[in-house]
Amino acid sequence: MKQTKLLLLFAASLLFIQVDAQKQPSKGEITSTMLKATKYMVEEVSTNGGYLWNYLPDFSRRWGEMEAYPTMIWLQHPGTISMGHLFLQAYEATGEDYYYQAAEKAASAVIWGQSHEGGWNYLVDFAGDRSLKHWYATIGKNGWRLEEFQHYYGNSTFDDDVTSDAARFLLRIYLEKLDPKFKPALDKAIDFILKSQYAEGGWPQRYPLMYDFNKQNHPDYTSFYTFNDDVTWENVHFLIQCYETLGEQRFLDPIRRGMDFYLFSQDGCGAWGQQLTLDMKTAGARTYEPAAFLPSATCENALLLIHFYKLTGDSRYLARVPAAIRWLESVKLPAEKVDGHRTYPMFVDPATQKPIYVHRKGSNVKYGYYYLDEDDSNLLGHYGGKSGVPLQELKDEYARVSAIPAKEATANSPLLPGQFGHEGTPQSYYDLNRVNFDYTPSEDRVLEIINSLDDQNRWLIKHAMTSHPYIGDGTKQEPTTEFSTTFVGDETDTSPYHDTTDQEYISTGAYIRNMYILMNYLTNIK
Repeated sequence: MKQTKLLLLFAASLLFIQVDAQKQPSKGEITSTMLKATKYMVEEVSTNGGYLWNYLPDFSRRWGEMEAYPTMIWLQHPGTISMGHLFLQAYEATGEDYYYQAAEKAASAVIWGQSHEGGWNYLVDFAGDRSLKHWYATIGKNGWRLEEFQHYYGNSTFDDDVTSDAARFLLRIYLEKLDPKFKPALDKAIDFILKSQYAEGGWPQRYPLMYDFNKQNHPDYTSFYTFNDDVTWENVHFLIQCYETLGEQRFLDPIRRGMDFYLFSQDGCGAWGQQLTLDMKTAGARTYEPAAFLPSATCENALLLIHFYKLTGDSRYLARVPAAIRWLESVKLPAEKVDGHRTYPMFVDPATQKPIYVHRKGSNVKYGYYYLDEDDSNLLGHYGGKSGVPLQELKDEYARVSAIPAKEATANSPLLPGQFGHEGTPQSYYDLNRVNFDYTPSEDRVLEIINSLDDQNRWLIKHAMTSHPYIGDGTKQEPTTEFSTTFVGDETDTSPYHDTTDQEYISTGAYIRNMYILMNYLTNIK
């Protein structure tokens, strides 16, 4: 009897081990899931190799940041450029040539959408300028909170990393195999970024320069020096990547001027705004972005100054950090005004050094408006009025870097003269991907992703961003507060908002996220 019990226990333990082993996703399951999902996106979802953000499963409606025509693709994340980066990463992780072919198709779409000057707009319309102008005059014009889409410029943008990341993707696919067919478009993009840089080192938001969209007595801000959404940093960053991988001396001067612009543009109090006029005065942008200092931008720029010191050993960059720290300490909200981790106002009045808050009234873009006061209630749902700032991180990094010799701080700088000391060559060594691979997802998460692929090889999601269909301009004129804290106004507002129903969507963002999780698991497991 005792022997029988032992045999039964042994059999049960084998069964447990077998069941437990089944919970471990195999390499074959992961790579098969990745390829099936990718083939669906490439062969069923893409338009000429490009992508939007969300689609209804029957493709009757589709969206980038706003609703799009079937002839359109979106470039900004999580659109075509991000998909191109993902395909290259999948090719490098698996060796499967289908991913490289998908990346080539995405690159062809990006190149098709490149302006004759060399940059890119947020979106591309394969139906051409006539169709795009109609979109701007209807859907774009009526997106209340998306003022950047209310006017057809016909030029390119650095906002949301559009032009710099499109150029980075072309650099990356060129370096993958040193295929010369990508070099002309890459060179054109590099020349565009160099040509659009102001002599003082900063960049405008859009280029070639335009001045013709004046909204509610606000000047056209797109020619101003711009920090918002990392316009200046992403251009500097891309040029550093060009210097690392292409090795051309001509990049060093614009890189240095771009870094020095952070010194020139810092206010005497230690703060920065998001935009500055060409005579270095803090400026506003969209009508809910006043001429103000921003604690979030100030902290980001101060951290970049430390980074610039590590790249150059130039003590001027470190010397300006304490002023930023002192200013941040001075404008922190009192305890009764703190909202969770949001311990700072979004905007600080340069004249009074007091918080200012933005609100809105009305129902639609035609008759609605934004206004400022010092009241921190009923803040904008789509922008907020308070922000979290990693001040302690800034202090710690400043203390750490200040305590070590400059030679040690700059030891890994790619900008200083020195022999390349890594395996291979710079073209294959430097990682141009923007996604962190330093974590391993759980097996349960990987299995969940594998099992959630449906019978058509889609990862469908709920609660994506949707919008009201375009039905014409707004007619309601009363200054109601009904939409003061919402993402969207009345039924004429074409701005996106979260769909709270059970409607399912095809999502490029979900596809990208799931693919990176699966690749992380493949890359980090032994």
